[in-house]
Amino acid sequence: MDAAASALIDAALAEDIGPGDVTSEYFVPEDRQVRALLVAREEGCLAGVEVAAEVFRRVDPAIDVQVLLTDGSRVSAGAHVLIADGPARGILTAERTALNFLQRLSGVATATRRYVDAVAETSARILDTRKTTPGWRLLEKAAVLAGGGTNHRMGLYDRAMVKDNHLVAEHDPASLQDAIRRLKETHPEVEVELEADELEQVEAFLALEGVDHILLDNMSLEELRKAVALRGDHPRPLLEASGGVTLETVQGIAETGVDFVSVGAITHSVMALDLALDFVELEVS
Repeated sequence: MDAAASALIDAALAEDIGPGDVTSEYFVPEDRQVRALLVAREEGCLAGVEVAAEVFRRVDPAIDVQVLLTDGSRVSAGAHVLIADGPARGILTAERTALNFLQRLSGVATATRRYVDAVAETSARILDTRKTTPGWRLLEKAAVLAGGGTNHRMGLYDRAMVKDNHLVAEHDPASLQDAIRRLKETHPEVEVELEADELEQVEAFLALEGVDHILLDNMSLEELRKAVALRGDHPRPLLEASGGVTLETVQGIAETGVDFVSVGAITHSVMALDLALDFVELEVS
């Protein structure tokens, strides 16, 4: 279990349980054993299954968890995701936290899969963004991968992304070229991406050395096609379309020939996947 995910599990359980689960303690017999089936209530794509399983184990090591479906699995209503056998108290205490992780992350994977399916007939790939839940970035970006998407940068440290607000302070081509050169000398592994709002900027950025990506922000389909034509047959820089992308518009954007389409909605505006825990009481021998 990744250290960041492990810390999130601990924090979530502490938040929910506090000094103790008074409902289970007073209303559920200590020796009651149950089987709980984690079931999908709707069609979707799973992510966070191992995180949910770890929640049960961490609440009570006596809970035996069998993972039936892994991250990236497509499910329909009625599909069994995992089985938890053991003390009823522990399973009930873990239930909501486990579901919170799994429903949220599966919502991200499901949304991503819909966008990936929409551009399946093109060569474009779906990118996520940094518009993630604070503290959940690694988990949500893993969910994007489970849904068939591609991760953009993880943070401010692994790609230089020069956007319009940065260009307000420094937009002279010679100064930009000097900044790119200095960055590449110090951090040769870090890629450089420049944001363009107009085709004139695309032309200017194509003339610079060391540019790995150009972000085509809020451009029309015609402008996107022209930007692709400006690059010609050169493999770099890669072109990323962004801005107001929806399921209704993503295919048309991808068909312009861009390499990537970034979609903030797959992490910041998703619906949790409907999942539930169904209990089966076991006989005590």
